[in-house]
Amino acid sequence: MSNRLYVGNLSYEATKDALHACFAECGDVAETHIVTDRETGRARGFAFITMRTDADADSAISRLNGAMFEGRPLRVNRAEERPARGGAGNARGGHRGW
Repeated sequence: MSNRLYVGNLSYEATKDALHACFAECGDVAETHIVTDRETGRARGFAFITMRTDADADSAISRLNGAMFEGRPLRVNRAEERPARGGAGNARGGHRGW
């Protein structure tokens, strides 16, 4: 099982420290990452939280999914694993054959 959680429906003004403190009430937080736009640096309204144990992750999901945080109901669930990205090569994935 993964201890990494997806946290959606965040206020754009949410801070890493406030989010960390909220999840720390459910267990030991290993990492807090608020996703930002690469060009503007603005928060995109979601984050990823990594809890130290499966039990801490389960506790956070059951206690915080739907809970109000900074005026918005949180959406908390286990993060889906991203597929591995391909290596070097052209966009079509084929051989250039020059």
